[in-house]
Formats: sequence, C-alpha cells, structure tokens
Amino acid sequence: MASSTKRPRPGASATPEASEAPGAVDGADASGASDASEVAEPEAAEPEAAEEVGVPVPHVRVAVVGAGFGGLGTAVRLRRAGITDFVVLERADSVGGTWRDNSYPGCACDVPSHLYSFSFAPNPEWPRSFSGQPDIRAYLEKVATVFRLRPHLRFNAEVLEARWESEHTRWRITTTAGQWTADAIVSASGPLADPQIPDLPGLSGFTGKVFHSSRWDHDYDLTGKRVAMVGTGASAAQIIPSIQPRVGKLTVFQRTPAWVLPRRDREITQLEKWLHGRFPVTGKLRRGTLFALRELQVDAFVRRPGLLRAVQRLAEHHIAQGVADPALRAKLTPDYRIGCKRILLSNTYYPALAAANTEVVASGLREVRGSTLVAADGSEHEVDAIVFGTGFHVTDMPIGARVFGANGTSLAEEWKEGMEALRGSTVHGFPNLFFVIGPNTGLGNSSMILMIESQLNYVVDALTTLDSIGAAAMQPTIRAQRQWNLELQHRMDRTVWSTGGCRSWYQDESGKNTVLWPGSTTAFRRATRKVDLGEYELIMRTTPATASASVQTPAVQGVGA
Repeated sequence: MASSTKRPRPGASATPEASEAPGAVDGADASGASDASEVAEPEAAEPEAAEEVGVPVPHVRVAVVGAGFGGLGTAVRLRRAGITDFVVLERADSVGGTWRDNSYPGCACDVPSHLYSFSFAPNPEWPRSFSGQPDIRAYLEKVATVFRLRPHLRFNAEVLEARWESEHTRWRITTTAGQWTADAIVSASGPLADPQIPDLPGLSGFTGKVFHSSRWDHDYDLTGKRVAMVGTGASAAQIIPSIQPRVGKLTVFQRTPAWVLPRRDREITQLEKWLHGRFPVTGKLRRGTLFALRELQVDAFVRRPGLLRAVQRLAEHHIAQGVADPALRAKLTPDYRIGCKRILLSNTYYPALAAANTEVVASGLREVRGSTLVAADGSEHEVDAIVFGTGFHVTDMPIGARVFGANGTSLAEEWKEGMEALRGSTVHGFPNLFFVIGPNTGLGNSSMILMIESQLNYVVDALTTLDSIGAAAMQPTIRAQRQWNLELQHRMDRTVWSTGGCRSWYQDESGKNTVLWPGSTTAFRRATRKVDLGEYELIMRTTPATASASVQTPAVQGVGA
C-alpha cells in the first residue's frame, strides 16, 4: 500500500497473537523498553465511572488519538519520558491504523521495510524488501506488546468531540466509550484515515456491490464478476494486478494517469535476517543506506525538478516494456512531469492493464444508471461491482470538525482557508493540541516514520518543558505560525508538486499544498528538535473563577534549512 487509512473493516479476521506475528519486533529492544519508565504503574483511569452520578470524569495527563504508527510511537516516547498517565483512544478494536484498515488484495508498502519501522524498534525479521500489509500490521501489534502499551489502549473509543475548557486549562474529550479530561491531546489519527467516495448521481441506486479500497469486503467474491475500478492511484496500482486474473471483466476508470517505476522487491534471505538479528549494526547500516539514498533525491523534488528528466525516461521505458498497444500506451502516459503526483512502484500494473479482460476508460466516472456506469466521455459500462480507489479526506481532515479551541471555534472553521500549523505540530487557539503527521509533514519520496519520530521529539520536549517551567499549556503565537507557513509556502512554489503541471491530492481546493514538506527529513528533524518558547504563549494554570493568563515572548524562527 502506498500510505492509506485508519478504520475497522467489516468482517475483519482476528489479528494473530503478537507472539505469532511474522514481522515482529525482536525481543524487548536494545534501546530501553525495559528502562525505569517501564516499571508497573497504575493504569490510566477508565471512563465508565463517569456515568455514575456524582463521580468525576477521569483525568489523564495526555490523551492520544489513534493507535497506528503515530499513536503507538507517541505512547512509547511518553513512557520513556516518564509520562505514564495517558490513554490511547482508538475507534477500532485493535491497533494498526492504516495497516489494519487497508487489507485489500496486494496491499503492501512502497517504502523499504527497514526504513518503514521505528528506529527504536528494529525488526530483523522483515520477510521482503517491501513488506506486505499482514507483516506490517503484525509488527505494530508486537510494538504494542513489547513496549507494554496495552494497559493504555482504549478500543472502540471514537472521539466525538474534544473541547478546550479555558477555566480549567484542560481538554474535555467525549468518545463512544465515555468521557475523559486531559491536560494535552496528541492527535495521531492521520490524514489518510477517512475514505472519500465521490458524490455520483445514481450511485445510491446501483444494484451491485460497492466498497472503498480501505473498506474491502472480503466476503464478496469477485471471481468471474464484471468489476469497475474507479481511480488509478497507489492503492489501485496494487489492487488491479491482484484481481485482474480472476475477474470476468475489469473496467478501470482513469481520470489522470500516473507515472510508474519498476518495483525492486525481493525476498530477504535467511542469512540477512540472521545477520540483522545477531549483529544489529548490520540492520542499522542497511537502514542508514536506505535513508541516505532517499535524502539525496530530495533536491530534485524540492529545488531542481529538471533533475527528474532521467527518472521520467526510465518510467517511459517501463511503459513501453509493459504495454505493446500504442493506443493504450498513449492513454497511460502522463502529460505532466514525473514527481508532480505520487510516483507508483509496480512490475505488474501495466501487464494487468494490457490484459484481454481489462478495459481502460481514460475518463472519469460521471453517473450511475442502475448497473450501468456512464463515463465522462459518454461511454457506458455494465458492471456487477464498483471498487473506489478515490483516496481520503486529506486536506479537510474530519477530526477538525470535532475539535473546539479556546474561543469555541472548531479546527475545521479555523482551517477553512487551508490547513496550517507551526512546524506541522501546533495551532494557535488550540492550547496543548499537538499533531503527529500534521499539516505539511507528508513526504513524496521517503518514510513517514522519519517524520513521525521528529514530531515525537517536539511533542515530548513541549510536555516536559511545560512541567519544568510550571506552565499549564502552550499555544503558538499568531506571528510565529504565520511566518513559518509563509516561508514554507514560498519554498513550495519551486517544488515539482507546484511546477510539474498537475493537480494532486496534495493540494486543497484553492490549489495550496497543505500536505507535503518541502525539504529533507533531516531539515525537518532539525526544525523540530526542541521547542522554542519564543514562538509560544504560555498559559498558567488557573482556578475555575479566574480567566486564563498567558505569557508571550516575541522571538520567531523561520522554517529552517
């Protein structure tokens, strides 16, 4: 999978026990899963007591939203910082996030396995250089067990509302499992969490089966069926080759073709696994090499897109090898510079599109009439099932409508002109609300785990700094947030995502790129190493009858190198 979602799927099979997981973290981790912060402590308060009349709502130091990579990473780092009074609120019934929800055929990661894992939880047992969804999900289950996170997990606890209470300098969180109050919230629900299905005329009257790629219906047998695949993004590029051999007819609705490069995937040998397990330095060396190669690519994406011409020639050769028909090849060849939209990796995508039972409709889907799909070009196609690979609510994250800040305004309203945050992590007007994978922290060429760990450095430093200075909360100044984003968008203007001649899901309705980071992961790590109090207003703890008092210092820093 090339990055995907965060919700439970109907009919999901039970997750294997962590001890049986094939892609599991090895042992208790050399970096301290058994350190002083791992001693037994009281579990975070349960909410059920709040339902009893007169019993106060349970309070925690930190409430983490989401139990995917971001949420579990946050939990590990909190424990290591000595903060054990926290809960992880997860709306599904297990951990995994994206890698729990996306279980479609062929689902795998397009980032090498040894780079797509926590630096503090290396996994010497990855089975392939690009591992599949079951192995990544098993890895996350093992992380939850090895780092003793399960006492903090609250499943089936979807956040319905989070509201800042200025009179108490805390958050009140309402979930499907009850209420909590918290000094701080870390939102790790992720931008690829809620599937987006187009509002097509007649869709509700479709007589067949309909589902989104991130809500795959495993009980529905596609064998021999006439199937429509709507979309040709990262998930579709994995689904199409997986289902094409067994469906009767596959109709692919393509609005914009993607550039595709060969996927250099292979099985990792037993010798390699032994070496990485017996001599961990070899695993670190492998990870370091993968990291360095991707850092070297950054300049082409963010400063000198012309350097991507050689890569584009490789992609053109890849199309020529996989598609013999010149008419089909023309349909599948993009008219924008490679890198402007997400680059896909596949050795089987083009042969599947060129198969006799596949038809590529180079036009978006316009409407549905019974069992007939009508394309924008007027062509009609009879199908039994529709699979939407149409992405997610990324630039309009649904959690924004559920979070209300100091002045009672929702985050969605605050972001109506486009998402923005200070260093991708905090937002003015929303004290002690921290993001993991916040605005402009996405990547186009490397591992999001690198960005997650950088933001965790920032969050933990913020929380420990508040404790050390005796403040209750913090929020970025308007000036600091504005300056950071003005400089960030200025740098975005010269990237391939802005100059490559395409429209992508990285951009909001106004064309502003609020998703990607226009720099290297090293630069982001420097920018989020420590909190600069000169960028923040500090809020001191108050009594219920006293208004919040804030302390502000004027220094402001820029985006960083």
